[in-house]
Amino acid sequence: MHQLNLSDIQSSNNFQGKTQQETICIKDLGVHYTLGNRRDSLKSRILDLMQKRKSIKEHVWALRDINLTCFSGEIIGIIGANGAGKTTLCRVLSGLIKPDLGNVKIDGMVSALFSLGTGFRKDLSGRENILLNGMMMGFSMRQVEEITRKIIDFSELDDFIDQPLKYFSSGMRARLGFSIASMMEPEILVLDEALSTGDLKFSEKAGKKLNELIGKSRLVIIVTHKMGFVKKFCTRAIWMNKGNIKADGPPAEITQKYLASSVPKSHPKRMIKLNKTNSFLGTREMILVDSVGVKFSLKGKKQGLMNKGLGAAHEKMDKKNSIWALKDVSFSIKEGEVVGIIGPNAAGKTTLCRALCGILKPDLGKANIYGRVTALLTYQAGFKFDLSGKDNIYLNGLMLGLTKSEVNDLFSDIVEFSEIKKSYISQPVKYYSKGMRARLGFSIASMVKPDVFILDEALNAGDVSFYEKASAKIQELIKDAKATIIVTHNTKFIDKVCTRAVLLDKGRILFDGSPKEAVTMYQGFV
Repeated sequence: MHQLNLSDIQSSNNFQGKTQQETICIKDLGVHYTLGNRRDSLKSRILDLMQKRKSIKEHVWALRDINLTCFSGEIIGIIGANGAGKTTLCRVLSGLIKPDLGNVKIDGMVSALFSLGTGFRKDLSGRENILLNGMMMGFSMRQVEEITRKIIDFSELDDFIDQPLKYFSSGMRARLGFSIASMMEPEILVLDEALSTGDLKFSEKAGKKLNELIGKSRLVIIVTHKMGFVKKFCTRAIWMNKGNIKADGPPAEITQKYLASSVPKSHPKRMIKLNKTNSFLGTREMILVDSVGVKFSLKGKKQGLMNKGLGAAHEKMDKKNSIWALKDVSFSIKEGEVVGIIGPNAAGKTTLCRALCGILKPDLGKANIYGRVTALLTYQAGFKFDLSGKDNIYLNGLMLGLTKSEVNDLFSDIVEFSEIKKSYISQPVKYYSKGMRARLGFSIASMVKPDVFILDEALNAGDVSFYEKASAKIQELIKDAKATIIVTHNTKFIDKVCTRAVLLDKGRILFDGSPKEAVTMYQGFV
């Protein structure tokens, strides 16, 4: 997703003049998890019996000996590798996790915004998810009803708000998640990987709203992999490593130390690079999209917030309406092409990818791929959280078209590339941090050698060190594939890597041609 425009977020000047007082005091904090306890997972127990595996229990300290004092007026950036304990610390501060050791004293009400859409239920509508998430954040039913219209207006999702979230693109879910959280009136604001919110236009608006939230808060704690943000806008940085605080101090100094430690020793000066694709255009047609139309039936707007799990007995709906997510879309891709698909949220980009992969059947026209296809639609999309990392490797490998024998041969390479410890790979992925799940999901899909490679918002795979590996791997896959489609809001990637770009808006193609021209047109939407 597109990063928030940092120019819209004011620096620590927001806090000038505010009284410095102790707001959070953490003493000898410890949180541990017991791995290998699978009593709640019938699927895992059956797989264990079938494969004659024994469940090994292991205690892992997610946080250990954390001592930290935070003062009013600070903007604190928390950085560190995947699995360092950053999200666990945020969950402790927000009251979602009770510490096993130590004490936490907080002077004020904490409002936490975790990765956008974390608490969403895909089977519920956008409106029902507003109610559910609002109440989870501490709002009363009446308060949620009062702000629902503001949330819908801010998200710009009025046409889709009564549809199940399973029909939303990742950008649309991000819009809704941010819009719900933006209605908070925080004293202490905790943001965990919440600095990405979709397309260029919405990112501008989200940046301004985030600035408002920061300005209203006594203390802001931000977990992020965006080092530029930490250096420019935070007053203090904390580097976490393996459940401990590795360093605490001035942002420029701490981020420099972290980045230096994250660069592989074998390539001390290596930086993440985007190499221009060497284009050769073959005559063989790899993808043909001919007059494709995909229509969704939309439910009418509900007369109330209805879900039996929330105590409602019924719901009233207007007549069903229809919307064309794609209409009259035609293009072909020849061997050697790397085609970027760009456009605002709800433009039809994800729908197009799903039609190409066979997940959706077009209502009109045809979408054909000639050759073996691998699609990175979203990391961990096919994960079963009660199953172990090992089981998910096999499950997702088979879903990607590999045989069991091929997964067997690739298993060690997948685990090694993911950098997930052996003690974790046999544990349910529900114990993984989101960064670890992203690593594993990417590592599984990246081992497939496709003829056609499709990436839908799959250019962010965690911390600095792994992002470097993932970027290199993506370009290797692009080089090996006969044709590639990339959906992203990262305009630099489109301009540098793609040989051609297609600009979509409201389900139709507005432009098909030079990446630079397409990017210029897209940026004009803002």
